[in-house]
Amino acid sequence: MSTAGSEVRGAARRAARSPVMDMATRVGLACRGVLYGLVGAVAVQVGLGERSKEADKAGAIETLAELPFGSVLLWIMTVGFVALALWQATEAAFGGGEVIERVEAAARVAVYVLVIVTLVSVLTKGKASSDDEKSRDLTATLLDLPGGQVIVGAAGLGLVVLGAYWVRQGLTKGFWKELDRAGMPAPARAVMERLGVGGYVARGAVAALAGILVGRAAITFDPDKAGGIDTALREFAGTPAGPWLLVVVALGLLLFAAFCFGEARWRRA
Repeated sequence: MSTAGSEVRGAARRAARSPVMDMATRVGLACRGVLYGLVGAVAVQVGLGERSKEADKAGAIETLAELPFGSVLLWIMTVGFVALALWQATEAAFGGGEVIERVEAAARVAVYVLVIVTLVSVLTKGKASSDDEKSRDLTATLLDLPGGQVIVGAAGLGLVVLGAYWVRQGLTKGFWKELDRAGMPAPARAVMERLGVGGYVARGAVAALAGILVGRAAITFDPDKAGGIDTALREFAGTPAGPWLLVVVALGLLLFAAFCFGEARWRRA
């Protein structure tokens, strides 16, 4: 039985690492960079006083749809994110890493599936619900379940832990294990190190604050207290540091976007 399981795991990992899947995954990583770049750019504008735009993945996708050949771009992104979801599902189910790494892979699958749903919605309907709406709708649904407050509170805690893990990955430079460091020129290594540190810390801070918002929704039994990336980013502007903290975090997301492009080039095969 264990031999059969090993064969299945081996076959799944070989399929995930096939040349076609490898290329599609690299395209997906570049697409992830595009999304984070757009979210970061809008967040900078929000920090500087622009209030009308949504700094989230749905807003970024709708922005792409408005470009010439926008639908072509969105189909390419759909293929890329499907590849990312399959890759991370394989890592979550058959990967040999630490438990936290497999949990992170499973969380990424959920995020990528939501992005795929948003892409398909924009392609077929021309619009999609914002990340804030999705977060609040899901929170409301969970709160209506038996033990809903505990479930939502646990989800919020999970986001905080994931955010803290990403911050740790940035500060300890744990992102190197995903990259072909030996194959990089020295200047590229120096740039990727700075992008990884700043990008992961900013990304983790946003996730942790989103988790705090979800936790607040659980405590108050009010789904409107929850929110997605846009709400979490705007919360930074409400701190004593003011809008400039939001600008700093937004610039960190731009660093992570650039890191994604570098990862697409130098991801470990």
